[in-house]
Amino acid sequence: MKPPYSLPSMKDVEAIRGTNGLTMVSTFSGCGGACLGYELSGFNLLWANEFVEEARETYKANHPHVILDGRDVRKVSGSEILDAIGLKQGELDLLEGSPPCASFSRAGSKEKGWGVVKKYSDTEQRSDDLFYEFARLVEEIQPRVFVAENVAGLVQGKAIGYFKLILAELKSKGYEVSAKVLEASWLGVPQGRARLIFIGVRNDLVAKGIRPAFPKPLPYRYSISDVLDSVSPTSIPSFVDPETGANIGLDGHAVGVEYDKTPIGGKSDKYFQLMKPALDKPSFTITATGGTIGAASVVHPIHKRKFNLEELRILSSFPADFVLTGNYKQRYERIGRSVPPLMAQAIGDVIRDKILKPSYA
Repeated sequence: MKPPYSLPSMKDVEAIRGTNGLTMVSTFSGCGGACLGYELSGFNLLWANEFVEEARETYKANHPHVILDGRDVRKVSGSEILDAIGLKQGELDLLEGSPPCASFSRAGSKEKGWGVVKKYSDTEQRSDDLFYEFARLVEEIQPRVFVAENVAGLVQGKAIGYFKLILAELKSKGYEVSAKVLEASWLGVPQGRARLIFIGVRNDLVAKGIRPAFPKPLPYRYSISDVLDSVSPTSIPSFVDPETGANIGLDGHAVGVEYDKTPIGGKSDKYFQLMKPALDKPSFTITATGGTIGAASVVHPIHKRKFNLEELRILSSFPADFVLTGNYKQRYERIGRSVPPLMAQAIGDVIRDKILKPSYA
């Protein structure tokens, strides 16, 4: 039996945060989607790092209790982090991070973007080397467990060689590491979002018989019609985002012409990223670039517009009162770059129960 879809409030997150007695640090934190999930698993989040200014603004609005470092992660040392949170090397329970991954996305430039400094959000940076920076911090901090997230494209095509190098690098820091592609729609999120998850367990814990573990898929998925009132045939069309006042209608854009030709549940023949979700299935993947109104992306299935921010929160499992900052495009990007909180919570629950708690027994 599928339970009704429900999301926690930010007050709920605050009440649960820190209740499991385990500490964590976050890197490449974005607006904090993954952090919310781990907090829902009870982790005490102590420190975070985010390079993009507008993402930091959103992060601070929702996590005022967390030390937030805005430097390029290449300039951050593990000893600085440990000093800031008052722990010694080896004492931190969980280090998590989602190094930027556009070069390996099916929607990105793939190998053509490797080693290139290019536009990333509101700034510019090279991103394909950042997994090695994460590995460096793993070595310097020596957490009991680490989790790293990346796109599923990292294990496809020419990127597989890079995946193997990353895996070897992470293992060389003193960890048993496993990687698995997880699908958010089977972990309680009404959105199809496949992500590659690395979980590393420190070798001294492995010696006790503790190994990497992953959440098991639920026996059900939530569909668009399960979670959005606006897909009802009687819903009133609205082409303005209530939160920002932005016009999110597609008329006047080339994708608007294609919208009319694209069936519900299908994709445009002209713009492969223009997708109209089926009502009885989870949404297609919401990406960071969809906030540009004229850009091809996932669109509302029955109203000729982009999803509004309320709908985006629901489809990505964010609390309704999660604060987003900036204009519509920037707020959309924050959601599109995030690990859905309920997906992160599923991972956090397993790390808590199958790895960390047994390590203290």
